[in-house]
Parts: sequence; structure tokens; C-alpha cells
Amino acid sequence: MKYTQLGSSDLKVSRICMGCMGFGDAHHGQHTWTIDEAHSREIIRRGLELGANFFDTAISYQSGTSEQYLGRALRDFAKREEVVVATKFLPRTNEEIAAGVSGQEHIRRLLEKSLQNLGMDHVDLYIYHMWDYQTPLYDILDGLNQMVREGKTRYIGISNCFAWQLCKANALAEREGFAKFVSVQSHYNLIFREEEREMAPFCREENIAMTPYSSLAGGRLSKHPGETSKRLQEDSYAQLKYSGMADQDAPIIQRVAELAERHGVSMTEVSLAWLLTKVTAPVVGATKLHHIEGAAKAVDLELTAEECAYLEEPYIPHPLVGVMAQNTPAAAKESHVWSTGDQKI
Repeated sequence: MKYTQLGSSDLKVSRICMGCMGFGDAHHGQHTWTIDEAHSREIIRRGLELGANFFDTAISYQSGTSEQYLGRALRDFAKREEVVVATKFLPRTNEEIAAGVSGQEHIRRLLEKSLQNLGMDHVDLYIYHMWDYQTPLYDILDGLNQMVREGKTRYIGISNCFAWQLCKANALAEREGFAKFVSVQSHYNLIFREEEREMAPFCREENIAMTPYSSLAGGRLSKHPGETSKRLQEDSYAQLKYSGMADQDAPIIQRVAELAERHGVSMTEVSLAWLLTKVTAPVVGATKLHHIEGAAKAVDLELTAEECAYLEEPYIPHPLVGVMAQNTPAAAKESHVWSTGDQKI
């Protein structure tokens, strides 16, 4: 495993971040393909053995059970000071807004609940999961800054935003003397490269770490055409994100398979090796041991500039999909039914 600094923070993280959305009680959340605690612990332990020290979860993943599984495993298998733990919070619910719960109080409640789930007194990175158009940005940043000052999180990150939103937020934080976002977690992989337009150059300029999710496109970049899995069959959200451009993406996936055969490695290794030339640490979900093992191997695979160009050449612009397609005031208000741990989202 290799390690690097997370943006301008002093956090030293593994180049592979273990994504924990696949861990959690399948009967208590929106996903049916998640794995139980025994299997989650096995994968977390293997990740630690391979040198992964960076773990990403969220309070919304399977009603908080992902946080619970991760916290118990890390207590048993690692020293707290040797791991970097990130979790995320969602916007205020319409019920909270109607009840007059402020953005600051919302953040405090959710972080304290996440810490309870994790069995920890702090997280290393607390991530604003998606933009909240119904809460003043000042309240969000003030609430996060309070959590940093109280030692409940060391740093803050953001996810699912546009570059202008991250720029606006950090400018306001700098003006007010608040903690600034040190990382961004967005949708970025070999078949969805829209972040290269504005987000990637902005992050390079500002030394903001990119830790993208969906780094293997829900498994599409790790499987030969025709191969399938439980997640590919049951993950309706991933189908929403990728089915519309499947024909256009197929030549890229074919080139991944071709390079994997040439190098004698897995498609996972090729796809992640490419992404590792672009970002700080991709978030890689794992529901089987070979998933994390393949991700760890990718760190040692070096693609040439010509090979990277070969993988990139067939790409055509993609429309925004998933939560980013709803990143507007009207859409956000209409779909404002996020989970705080025990509600549906």
C-alpha cells in the first residue's frame, strides 16, 4: 500500500479508501445487496492487513448499521490513531425545517448519532453529503466549524457538489474564519469524467483532495461484457447512473479488458490504476475479499501515458445523473426526504 496527505490536512491516508456502503443490515435500508456484519468484518480486517487505513461510511447507509459494523470492527482489529475514519451527513428533513431545527443543531445531532454508531469520540473527516438549498450556507459552515472546534471531527469534506459551490463555501469559510473543506467526494471514473471540466483543475489549484465514489462504476469497470453480479442486478441506482450510456461506454470497458489481459492483471487493477493518476484516493466498495485485494494491487500497477490516453480516447460527454442531476433548488426541495439514520431516503 502507498500513502499520501489528504489535501491540506495532516491526515496520512492510504491511496485506496475502503467504501463501506456495502456493509449493513439489508433489512434496514434502501439496498438489498449489502452484506451482514460477519462478512463485513472479514473484509475490513483484510483491508487493514493490506494496508488500507482510510474508511468511508455515512449515517444514511442502511440506517446507520454500516457505521455500527465499521466501528465495532475497527475497535477489534486496529488502533484508533492508526485509521482515518470519514462519515457523512445529509440535509435537514422537511420535518426538521418545519420544527425550526437549525442547520447547526442538525449537524450536531447527526454527528453525535454517528459517533454513537461508530463507538468513537471523534471522526477524522466529516463530509457534507449533498448540497442543502433549504439551509443557509453560513449555518452549515458554522455548524461544521463548531464540531471541529469541539474536537468531534478533525477536518471537513464535501460531496456531490459543483465546483462553484465548493469555491463559494471555502471563500465564505475563509472570510468568517471557519474550517474549510479539505476534500471532495464526487462521481468520477473512467466512464464518467465530467469532473475533469472544472472540479479537478480547481482542486489542483487549491490543494483539495479528490476522493471519488463509484470508482468502478458499480462494478462495470471490473467485469467483462456479459459478466454479472448481485449488485449489478439489484442496484437500481447504479443502473440509473449507467444504463443510459451503456453503448457509448462499452468501447472503454473493452479497452480496460484488453489492457488487463496485456498486463496479466484484473480489470479492477487497470481501472483504478488509471484513476490513481488523477485523484488522491478513490473510494472503493467491497462486498467480497477479492474486491479489496484487487483494489490494493492497483496501487502498484503503473500505466504509461500512452495507455492512459488509449483508455481515455473513446470517451464522449455524459449528462449529469443521480444526485447531481437533482442538484438544483427546485429538485432538492421536491425530493427532500433524506434519512437521519432511521428513516427511508
